[in-house]
Amino acid sequence: MYYHPHMQQYPYYVNAPMYNYGRQSVCRACTQRIEHANRLDSLNSFNGDGSILLKDYGPKPFVVNINEATKQNNTFRTALWTGKHLQVTLMSLNVGEDIGLEMHPNLDQFIRIEQGQGIVQMGKSRDNLNFKRNVYDDSAILVPAGTWHNLTNTGNTPLKLYSIYAPPNHPFGTVHVTKADALAAEEGHEHGNGHTVNSGRTPDEWIKYTEFLVNEGLEDVKRGINATHILQEFILMGVLVGKGYSPEKAYETVEEWERTGESKLLQQSKRM
Repeated sequence: MYYHPHMQQYPYYVNAPMYNYGRQSVCRACTQRIEHANRLDSLNSFNGDGSILLKDYGPKPFVVNINEATKQNNTFRTALWTGKHLQVTLMSLNVGEDIGLEMHPNLDQFIRIEQGQGIVQMGKSRDNLNFKRNVYDDSAILVPAGTWHNLTNTGNTPLKLYSIYAPPNHPFGTVHVTKADALAAEEGHEHGNGHTVNSGRTPDEWIKYTEFLVNEGLEDVKRGINATHILQEFILMGVLVGKGYSPEKAYETVEEWERTGESKLLQQSKRM
């Protein structure tokens, strides 16, 4: 028997009386209110047949059986929770289907397989995917920012997975029933459809987000750099931000184009 020095003094401490000084009724009332709120949340999160209502619950507090939600999803992509700093999406890949080769310059991605099997490929360039692994139920995949990657269903059943993007990668409430829907949505965003969709930011949030670039542009004005060069640089930076770069990364990239001579036109305009 294990002996603890305090057990001799309080040999029956587990059964010691608990004095609440009249708080019991208050605690019971609190518990009842919490249980009532939980019941309301449950009603709002389920369909009439008891299945989980799959929609975007962000950015409110939310709890879900992620395994059940993932297996229940039959769409190519459905956003389940979108916040300011991360996003959870559910995906289902048909037999032989893939997510599509892609790269996210400014976000890390976590993928978890809940059903099926596939192969994941990653690499530093789209033509050199030298990292290849077979993945199965319970496999977790970590994709660093700036890494080209693809995931293909190699099994004979739908590949069910959920993906976490940090920061968010799709607009709030995104639902792509098929891969074709996803490609069409991305193409519409790429060519400009008049909507603010990247990470669900409002126009004022975009202004705050790009404030770093505005300040750097003002510093260039103070240094006497000509207006043509400033406009070229910062329009390019804005294009890169729209493609997913952070303002800081966009600034570094364009400055490197000029410094290394990758962009002869930037070097020429700076000397004007």
